[in-house]
Amino acid sequence: MPHILIAGKLHPAGLALLDATAGVTYTHVEEISEDSYQPYLEQADGMVIRTQPMTAASVAKAARVKIVSRHGVGYDAVDVAALNARGIPLCIVGDVNSVSVAEHAMMQILACAKQLIRSDRAVRNGPWGWRNRLEQGEVSGKALLIIGYGRIGRHLAVMAAAFGMKIVAHDPYLAAKGWPEGPVACADDLSAALAVADFVSVHIPKADRPIIGAAEIASMKRGAIIVNTARGGIVDEAALCDALRSGQIAAAALDVFDAEPPSADHPLLAFDQVILTPHTAGLTAEAAERMAVSSVQNVLDFFAGKLDPALVVNAAALRGAKELVK
Repeated sequence: MPHILIAGKLHPAGLALLDATAGVTYTHVEEISEDSYQPYLEQADGMVIRTQPMTAASVAKAARVKIVSRHGVGYDAVDVAALNARGIPLCIVGDVNSVSVAEHAMMQILACAKQLIRSDRAVRNGPWGWRNRLEQGEVSGKALLIIGYGRIGRHLAVMAAAFGMKIVAHDPYLAAKGWPEGPVACADDLSAALAVADFVSVHIPKADRPIIGAAEIASMKRGAIIVNTARGGIVDEAALCDALRSGQIAAAALDVFDAEPPSADHPLLAFDQVILTPHTAGLTAEAAERMAVSSVQNVLDFFAGKLDPALVVNAAALRGAKELVK
């Protein structure tokens, strides 16, 4: 009988699935910290984890764990190498929150274009006459560059097209694999695409350096708008602040940050043309239910011998380890 450790707050639908499954027991720790789940690691055969870290020390302590399932699609806080060394698969949820994130990005694009914070403050605090400065803009007919054209990027493209935006996407992985059919063209040259974009929305994994740094921002059209709902560190925050001060970037919206939560004195908090949200793009009530069910189902499927291999992020490393053993 496998015992599952749930680390982090989980939608009741996920717990209901466990309750309805015969032959499974579980421990649920709602606090989101690595320390909080330590006392229960040694008894766990499988694990569902939210946003807290799972370091090599935790992997070593989890002697019985055979499967780790992330409540989401990112896994920056999990030591994948430590899991690989133990032959433990790490799985993510499927396409459960891409629409939520795309909607959030579209909302941010509109909020930046319409200078939502300044508009709101003009009503609450004045001056009402701010409206005559004509700082608000339109998105119709404007150029949108989507960096990362996976599920989220494609959903965003459909939404932006409905607003009459002109859309191109940059995604070297997809360009090599085979560009999907549809009206959105592939922008092979990122620098050239940045130079003509009115709006840039980022939807790629974090790399070892920001993909939008000082040089990239300097190459952009003056008055462009940047939106990041992907990961902190993809957009250089210091360079973005400099560009906002100079007017090179007219507005920005961030749902993710280098450090979360950002410090109370973070320079970005001083700009009223910047929309900031607390990493909530994928955290709608609907998506939370789907993520909970999917992350739990992954663990159940593993012990039933029917886990979808497409959801295992370290499958290649585990196959390589088996080949070395042979």
